[in-house]
Amino acid sequence: MPSRHVSSNGEPRERAALVGLALRRSKKADAEHSLEELAGLAAAAGATVVLKMIQERPTPDPATFIGSGKLDELASECTQFAADVVIFDNELSPAQLRQIEGRVDRKVIDRTQLILDIFARRARTREGKWQVELAQLKYLLPRLAGSGTALSRLGGGIGTRGPGETKLETDRRRIRQRIHGISLEIDAIRQRRRHSRIRRQKASVPLVALVGYTNAGKTTLFNLLTKASAEASNALFVTLDPLVRQVSLPDRRKLLVSDTVGFIDRLPHTLVAAFRATLEQVAEADLVLHVIDAASPDRDRHMDAVRRVLEEVGAANVLTLNVFNKCDLIELGEAERLQRMYPEALCISALKNRGRKEMIDAIARKLELDTRRVTLEFDEGSAEDRAQIARVYRHARVVSHITTGGRVAIEADVPRRVLDRFKAAGGR
Repeated sequence: MPSRHVSSNGEPRERAALVGLALRRSKKADAEHSLEELAGLAAAAGATVVLKMIQERPTPDPATFIGSGKLDELASECTQFAADVVIFDNELSPAQLRQIEGRVDRKVIDRTQLILDIFARRARTREGKWQVELAQLKYLLPRLAGSGTALSRLGGGIGTRGPGETKLETDRRRIRQRIHGISLEIDAIRQRRRHSRIRRQKASVPLVALVGYTNAGKTTLFNLLTKASAEASNALFVTLDPLVRQVSLPDRRKLLVSDTVGFIDRLPHTLVAAFRATLEQVAEADLVLHVIDAASPDRDRHMDAVRRVLEEVGAANVLTLNVFNKCDLIELGEAERLQRMYPEALCISALKNRGRKEMIDAIARKLELDTRRVTLEFDEGSAEDRAQIARVYRHARVVSHITTGGRVAIEADVPRRVLDRFKAAGGR
């Protein structure tokens, strides 16, 4: 019998068998890459991978996904390698899940369930836990039939069942009630964020959102830009709860930088929906920094996956700057090739503290933080004009302030992005 690995907390790690499907022979390499990523996800969930299997079929089998013969082979190898859990690299239907579990006589989960499990492990704040639980419940609801699993963590006991209800109907009713309750809490969070955005927009402080494939180095880059100390790790989905910090530029200009949850290929729709309150921050950003792992062999596929998620959350048209991170891990020739392919992109190393100034300069250009010197005239007796003068001092660098006969002339360097707000004051 193969020996069992033990995790850092002393508990035995589950032994996992991974199963992928290549729909065409030409796609087998893609299936192999995807299975490698699944192995990383399994490790993040606390499992030790002991078996990998890829089945080639023109279409998934509607009953067993990989076909009856291959399923018998999987059951035999799971016994040989003492696997505790079988993880499929695709989402399984409830019927397929029951059929496969009955044949291999082991716990079976799919890619979506695995990602949800990792998110549940990583969630720290109340908001993050609500969002993950909402996604888990929406995933679980259509899969209740025949599960026979008690939902004690959702409540229960005497007085919770209606007359004549079966346990399955009761479980479904309780899940729907819990989904409704969590949705109300998350909607309240969205409202608070909306008010915060309105206040930020009134203050004319631009928001820069970091997005990217999981483990692309977003949090390390966030720390480099903001000089913060958020947890960064060479692990998947370390950041679930959004972080926002203010950055002060050398000339006193300010901007906000937000770190977000990492994206992944085939990110479960239930997760995208549950995290919409968080991801809306990306859609409302003034600039998106798409952080890309320049050294990843799957770089192009990861970039496409991020673009798809941005489209799904309504952020496809937000001004975007590509930032190739980990450029210290690639050859000079490859870095030059990236610059030719993406002439506006940056090639940096957040870990080695390379590229901060270039990135700040690029952000300033994209956000039109560069200034234009103008002269503004105001009526000192007007309350509205006095409020405008206060805004000039808040958003611009005042060069001179001259008051003559009740008229105020202010010469100032005003950021171009807010220049329109002062045109009515007679800027020239």
